[in-house]
Amino acid sequence: MKTAKKKKGRDFGVDNLSGYLLIGPWLVGFFLFTLYPLFSSLYYSFTSYDLLTSPKWVGVQNYINVFADARFYQSMKVTFIYALVHVPLKLLFALGIALLFNMKHRGIGIYRTLYYVPSIVGGSIAVSVMWVQLFASKGPFNNMLAKIGIDITRNWIGDPDTSLMMIIILAVWQFGSPMLIFLAGLKQIPVSYYEAAEIDGANVFQRFIKITVPSLSPVIFFNLLMQIIGAFMAFTQCYIVSNGTGGPSDTTLFYALYIYLQGLKYHKMGFGCALAWIMVIIIALITLLIFKTSDTWVFYESDD
Repeated sequence: MKTAKKKKGRDFGVDNLSGYLLIGPWLVGFFLFTLYPLFSSLYYSFTSYDLLTSPKWVGVQNYINVFADARFYQSMKVTFIYALVHVPLKLLFALGIALLFNMKHRGIGIYRTLYYVPSIVGGSIAVSVMWVQLFASKGPFNNMLAKIGIDITRNWIGDPDTSLMMIIILAVWQFGSPMLIFLAGLKQIPVSYYEAAEIDGANVFQRFIKITVPSLSPVIFFNLLMQIIGAFMAFTQCYIVSNGTGGPSDTTLFYALYIYLQGLKYHKMGFGCALAWIMVIIIALITLLIFKTSDTWVFYESDD
């Protein structure tokens, strides 16, 4: 009996050791590249640190300075406008394309792949550079307008009135990922729901409102949450389009870019870390709000 218990204990220990060895690389990466930087940035947010000398403790002074900085409010304004415009447009566009791709047509798989390509390359530096050239004063877009009689020499990226909208259009163009998630959700809706509604006389719009949207609400919730978080973390496009300055006239000064400028370009790492933690709090509050309101519009199959 004792021998059996000892053997069982040894087997349990070997199994645990094997498990820890398998997750060891992940644990090392988590502690070194996630947990340590997280707590380090929290510490630096209470210090004056220029990356060259030792950090000096200043308490909450960095946070006081943040709320006294006009560019902080400008970056918040730009980021919120970007999120409020880009996220709904992107999700609506993704859902519309997903509905089309959910139909049975010959060669539909090829079209799905082609429409997903922009999401693979859309955030790259090369595509952002191409975007700048596309909407330059003598770029292809203005040349195309000139051929149909509209003579415009505007630099759409360099104009304060249109620069942010150009970045929003670039972001909406990357609709492939939410589109695929919507498509997967549409595949899970039983066909019998639509057949029953059609027998009852429901038209296409009624079937969409009464069946598709409620059944797809968990997927909409997930896509909405991920896209909002992604909007607050947007950096690559605005950095390339604005040449790393947030211009023209700070109209493309996204919050993540502002953190980069303060922390790495201006060597105010303590100030930059304070900005980063404010962003964490803002994202956490928005996420909490979405979760709190989800009970009123997200419906699950297990609900009564």
